[in-house]
Amino acid sequence: MSRQAAAPHIPLRVSLKSPAREAIRRLVQKPQALLGMAFLLIVVLSAVLAPYLAPYPPYAQGVGDPLQGLSRTHPFGTDQFGRDVFSRVLHGGRISLQLGLISVAIGGTAGLLLGAVAGSMSGWVDESIMRFVDIMLAFPGILLALAIVILLGPGLYNLMIAVGIGAIPTIARVVRASVLDVKSRDYVVAAIALGGSDIRALVRHILPNIMASFIVLVTLDVATAILSGTSLSFLGIGTKPPSPEWGLMLTDARNFLRDAWWVGTFPGLAITITVIGINLLGDGLRDALDPRLRGTR
Repeated sequence: MSRQAAAPHIPLRVSLKSPAREAIRRLVQKPQALLGMAFLLIVVLSAVLAPYLAPYPPYAQGVGDPLQGLSRTHPFGTDQFGRDVFSRVLHGGRISLQLGLISVAIGGTAGLLLGAVAGSMSGWVDESIMRFVDIMLAFPGILLALAIVILLGPGLYNLMIAVGIGAIPTIARVVRASVLDVKSRDYVVAAIALGGSDIRALVRHILPNIMASFIVLVTLDVATAILSGTSLSFLGIGTKPPSPEWGLMLTDARNFLRDAWWVGTFPGLAITITVIGINLLGDGLRDALDPRLRGTR
């Protein structure tokens, strides 16, 4: 009997890369995304460690001479009450980041729910939701938030609610458009034709496929929420004095910009760096999470 030659053993290696790992790899390859993450890392660490980094309490008056210039003891100078601007800017980051995140959590949750229900349902449900959204869109977001703050009264928590409600209509329309796009694809149509309900198709097939665009949208909306919150505080209907919120600090600095430029410059730079960092990160997330953009940039 002839012995059959044994075939050489060749190890089979299958490279399985998860979508999350691929998205992270594409994200770190974007220079603008890395720059945005660096800006945000500085802002977040400064806000989290503010009680340890700030040399003075943010509300303490008379820690220096009024409108004292930049020095070793006061790196950002002092304001008209002798409060340390550097300490107030650090603590103001905690307020502004909290404002942006909680506002977007409110607006994103409500907008996702309204947009998903409107896109997955048809008939009077879709019409009713979208007409309500159209009424909200008739007012610019900042004006809608302004009206809500006037009704609720000034204060940080009322400001969060107002900015969050102002973000609902835009998020709802974008989510509805994404749901309608995914709902028309063959695999979703086939799932419904095989007996699956609209709710089951929404939960198992549609929502997982729109989450990438939704994440990018709410990330960019954090910057918009921070700008809206600081704008309302600048107008005097947001947070109350003596809060170190950046918009309120800009309001206090209006009368001293010529003689004490530092009082308004550093809170303005903090807002600028935060918003630029979020926008750069959001742009990088869009490229990393949307497979249709591979190779286009």
